[in-house]
Amino acid sequence: MEPALATLSVDRRSVVSLFSRLRTAGGQSNPLPFYAELRAMGDIFPAPWGGHLVTSYTLCKQVLRDRSWQVPSSAWRAGQDDSARWDAPASRQMGGTLPMLNPPDHTRMRNSMGRMFDRKSLAAMKDSVDRTTEKLLDRLTEELRNGEADFNTLVCEELPVITIGEWLGIPPEDYPLLRQLTHDQVFTQELFPSPSQLMLSDAATHRLREYFTGLVRERRKTPGDDPVSTWIRTWDGLESDQAVADEAVYSLALFVVLAALETTAHLLATMVWLLLENPGQMELLRRNPEHIPDAVEEVLRYDPPIHMISRIAAQDTVLAGTPIRENEMVQLMVGAAHHDPLGHENPETFDIRRTAMPLSFGGGIHYCLGAPLARLEATSLLTSLLRRLPGLRLSHAPSWAPRVAFRRLTTLKVVNP
Repeated sequence: MEPALATLSVDRRSVVSLFSRLRTAGGQSNPLPFYAELRAMGDIFPAPWGGHLVTSYTLCKQVLRDRSWQVPSSAWRAGQDDSARWDAPASRQMGGTLPMLNPPDHTRMRNSMGRMFDRKSLAAMKDSVDRTTEKLLDRLTEELRNGEADFNTLVCEELPVITIGEWLGIPPEDYPLLRQLTHDQVFTQELFPSPSQLMLSDAATHRLREYFTGLVRERRKTPGDDPVSTWIRTWDGLESDQAVADEAVYSLALFVVLAALETTAHLLATMVWLLLENPGQMELLRRNPEHIPDAVEEVLRYDPPIHMISRIAAQDTVLAGTPIRENEMVQLMVGAAHHDPLGHENPETFDIRRTAMPLSFGGGIHYCLGAPLARLEATSLLTSLLRRLPGLRLSHAPSWAPRVAFRRLTTLKVVNP
């Protein structure tokens, strides 16, 4: 079925009110009714703050896979009127990372990373991820002997930072700092960051820059076989100017950490929450472990780490009958699109047997490079959880950070009676 044309008259105040309510505790605990309201406004319609919102699964997938659409690069950000938003230090820094580069810059940066997280690399990492998972569940089990424990803090926030930290060769004592800085930095990628959130994001960006430029200097002095040392050697062959090479390597290291920590932690926590909320699905999975990969994909569909992805029209175009001007932004509401009845049958039902095709990791040339690693971590955790803690139960409702674009589950209290 073809996507419907945009609703001709969408009340601006209704859209703003909907996003405000989406940020509340109620909206974060269950955004689906708000997404239904959003989809009812049209598959594509003008956003009150400029550009367009897209809620259709078909249209979101079309834009993500179409190379003619671009990402909001540094050059695009520099041309925007809202300088407080787009010219902030954190925003400028994000504009130089891989997900915000357009060809040919994207192509060059992407090629410099090599075959990161391909099957061979993941096979080499699997044993380490499994060992870390077991150690974290050991710690959780010990805490559960005393009663309630926070699964998110003890496991979901730890597994991604340990995995990527070991891969990059970062000292374990630095993991808490990087985790907190990542939480703060991501505010610059939100839809409506407040001035105080932008200040947090800018401060975190400054400290992250200090940390990773220091890491690059250290690896240049004492190179090894870690990814950062490899990128230095690669960029030394691409650039005669060492400062330019080091800046590129810094950008890669920063991007990998920002991408790996926030989104994977949400995937892990949401996976555990949804399965504990749906014990029938958990039992089905326990009897049919071959559905573990399907369960991970269904989590990515039902409540993905990223609910909104931005794209820019490279030239005047038309999307589902709606004219889009050159340099105009479309905000793809993938969280809503994943519950589009035209994209998935019975979308409000969490079903691990579903053959889901989530848009959580983007698409086309900007498909997330870390997606295979996130899936590996989720599979490792779910496999061990099913074996080790069959009696695990929720003790309190989870809590979430008040975000729209980047979901973050902050507490997941459990007991093991």
